[in-house]
Amino acid sequence: MLKSGTAIGALICEAEFAQSRADFVNKLNVALKEANETLYWLTLLYESEYLNDKMYESILPDIEELIKLLVSSIKTLKKDV
Repeated sequence: MLKSGTAIGALICEAEFAQSRADFVNKLNVALKEANETLYWLTLLYESEYLNDKMYESILPDIEELIKLLVSSIKTLKKDV
């Protein structure tokens, strides 16, 4: 979870200096994949009772919102092409 969770921000930062619009969208797509993987690990940790309800519920809305923002951004960028 640490690897995929921190990769999201790194990829978004990297996208700021993309070489083209396609490269920018590609980096956001990879960030979205990492966000989805982070959601998977978060759910797995919760269901295996490694995380309690309070911990899970404090993180879940953030990753869900991040996924929504990335999906929306990618859709907007693809639509404007």
